[in-house]
Amino acid sequence: MGKRALVVGLGIAGMSAAIGLRQAGWTPVIVERAPERRTGGYFVGLFPEGRQAAADLGIAEHLHTRNPDRAAGANSWSLDRRGRRSPALGFLDQPGEPAAVLRGDIEAALWQHVTGVEVRFGTTSVEITEGPAEVQVLLENAGGRYRESFDLVVGADGMRSSVRRIVFGPHEDYLTTWNAMICAFQLKEQVPSYEASDSIINARAKRAVWVFGLADHAPTALLTYRTRDIQEQFSGSRIERLRSVFSGMDDPVVRHVLDSLEEAPEHLFDSVHQVKMPRWSTGRVVLVGDAAWCLNLYSGMGATSSLRGGAALGAALREYPDDLDAALDAWEAGLRPFITKHQRTARLKQQMFVPSSRRAEALRGVLLGLARRVRGRRPATEAGGPQTPALSGTSR
Repeated sequence: MGKRALVVGLGIAGMSAAIGLRQAGWTPVIVERAPERRTGGYFVGLFPEGRQAAADLGIAEHLHTRNPDRAAGANSWSLDRRGRRSPALGFLDQPGEPAAVLRGDIEAALWQHVTGVEVRFGTTSVEITEGPAEVQVLLENAGGRYRESFDLVVGADGMRSSVRRIVFGPHEDYLTTWNAMICAFQLKEQVPSYEASDSIINARAKRAVWVFGLADHAPTALLTYRTRDIQEQFSGSRIERLRSVFSGMDDPVVRHVLDSLEEAPEHLFDSVHQVKMPRWSTGRVVLVGDAAWCLNLYSGMGATSSLRGGAALGAALREYPDDLDAALDAWEAGLRPFITKHQRTARLKQQMFVPSSRRAEALRGVLLGLARRVRGRRPATEAGGPQTPALSGTSR
């Protein structure tokens, strides 16, 4: 019988790891706390490293991307304090020219490739005990608890990972607090007076509203703000909390986004953190994705790093088929410089998403204005003009 791995979590990191494991000749079993697979989700930018990982995992041809067609008039706009709009550099104008996708687009492509992998919904890990040659896991579902043995446990269960808590210790040991909140959700329709695929940025000191335009889908929205009292943000009505925070930004874009939130069937509302760990594995337990490093939303690299982490894990296990310790050492040594770099740059990107002060807001405007002028002087092919799509199914 081949080596068996338990993957905890059916998100991007978990399915990427499962595919990587299967490529290495392992038999993965995925357990997921939720009763069914999530669909939809908010805007994600997929950078070159993520696109390469998608190709390595064999999902590129099924990954639908939604980059707005700039030639057809889709634009990014920045709003000043009087609500006046001016052309701006948007999220997709970053170096690396990220592909625009929804989180659900990546998960749908991964899901097609975990066909044949056993997936158990409504199941959680309760205890994880490592023996000399295996890991004993106590699992729980609606029918009760049962024990099962695996050769490896992969914790891919998010920023507040139960696997990390059970094996490595309490969340407080690893979560760094950023004194900020995010709320991301799907808009039913574009802000009135804007083109369907336009992106809109209204970034003020300590609070910002972003609308991410997509080629063939309604935009998604991000509300983000800074606060020194994280716990207080989770009390009372989230809608009322957000209306209070953004009350001074009374313009049509903010009103439309807040009104749309009330009608949204689901949304993500959470505090912002990064996960910092000295090591991502111990014995036969390894963490991937947000459970291990959580680059956070400001970094823009969450999906990219999760895809890369899963693909690289499979590659390391193929390279060291008979030495798990060597495989995990090589995997982490290869991946950690990339993760460390993007954890550090996320602080700067946070200032771009939501400036920390009026002074930072003004400096942000100057820097982006200079960047836009420099970009405007580059040839069209360098500045995001016609190019070969990085993934099949790409919408330009």
